[in-house]
Amino acid sequence: MEELARESICLMARSASHADPPRLGSFGAVFIMLKSALGAGLLNFPWAFQKAGGINTAISVELVSLVFLISGLVILGYASSISRQNTYQDVVSEVCGRAIGQLCEVCFCFNLFMICVAFLVVVQDQLEKLCVSLYETVTGSSEGEVPYYWYTDQRFHLFIMCVVFILPLSIPKEIGIQKYTSVLGTLAASYLCVSVIVKYYLMESHTAIVTPEHSQGISSWASMFSVVPTICFGFQCHEACIAIYSSMENKKMSHWVFISVISMFFCLLIYTLTGVYGFLTFGRTVASDILMSYPGDDVVMIIARLLFGISIVTIYPIILLLGRSVILNLALRIHRNRTGVVTRTFENRCRVVLTVIWIAVTLLIAMFVPDMGEVISVIGGISAFFIFIFPGLCLVFLMQSEPVSPRVRMLFTGWGVVTIVVGVFIFGQSTTIAIMELVHKF
Repeated sequence: MEELARESICLMARSASHADPPRLGSFGAVFIMLKSALGAGLLNFPWAFQKAGGINTAISVELVSLVFLISGLVILGYASSISRQNTYQDVVSEVCGRAIGQLCEVCFCFNLFMICVAFLVVVQDQLEKLCVSLYETVTGSSEGEVPYYWYTDQRFHLFIMCVVFILPLSIPKEIGIQKYTSVLGTLAASYLCVSVIVKYYLMESHTAIVTPEHSQGISSWASMFSVVPTICFGFQCHEACIAIYSSMENKKMSHWVFISVISMFFCLLIYTLTGVYGFLTFGRTVASDILMSYPGDDVVMIIARLLFGISIVTIYPIILLLGRSVILNLALRIHRNRTGVVTRTFENRCRVVLTVIWIAVTLLIAMFVPDMGEVISVIGGISAFFIFIFPGLCLVFLMQSEPVSPRVRMLFTGWGVVTIVVGVFIFGQSTTIAIMELVHKF
């Protein structure tokens, strides 16, 4: 998870406000790309391996997806260099037209909104485990279950967390805390990956859990494609990549291809190791949030929960700020057209109201749709627009205007169409499954 909310997000926000972002070298660009991609999505990968039907299937889907992931990054960098725009929405609007640009803004806001929901679900899961751990420490009990009272409910704890920490951090117009906390997401993801591997090798017995079924083939096409939303959510850094590309010293396309390949390779390594060893540790019983599969008194995993919890609490306001800025700009534009003037008081009031509504609605959804897998299914579907559909559209439109040979135009246009078709399929499949599971639950 999106992950989207680290230093690359700061670069995007600066670009959106027309400030000059810092110039980035190769190492800085790769590091920020990694910080954009690595996050809460990592928690879902072992469960995705189980849902896909086994390790071999999940890795195969990852590798195929990686071609499209890198392709999308390269196309977006190329589109940014041609259009000379510095944000994802501006590039899409400039290259594909205003109508598609407006669709991009809608998808952008909804995607950020659902990422906030996923973050709160993760925090709620960790609060539940931490509450159990604290209860066992205080009482000396090893029952693993806290007696239910309204004040022991993790949903109440999540509400307090939102009111006491997230809301005050989210209301300001500018959020400066990211400069101090942007590395937390990467630290949490790296720590979790190493911890999952170490925990596997420290198991007393592997034979009781590791069976041949862990590497068996898929049971159906549906199970194979079920891993795609998690991959899209986990590797998603495409919204931020244009801001990163615009901030680089060396903007040659060959250099950008190198940055994209290296970044996705390291992401693939971390996600795959976590997915494989988490799946091998718990098999078919692995939870949709891998941290929920470990006991509440595991000190190593308590640290992981705290890292992810603190990271999300500080990242959530940044995600909210980006989504709020798009909605707020629209509201102010409408108000200006009606009255001719926008006062600072009106702008502040709108900002506070939008912030409260955003937090309240994401909190309610997180409370009543507590399964992280279901939330990621929706996010993965929307992510298909940013990873597949919009890059494909940009490539098709660019090939109609750029002076290239007919053969190159035909080849790249064909790839753009393939990317769009794959994105539409992933969006339709992921969204349909998410709706069916939600309807079945109720």
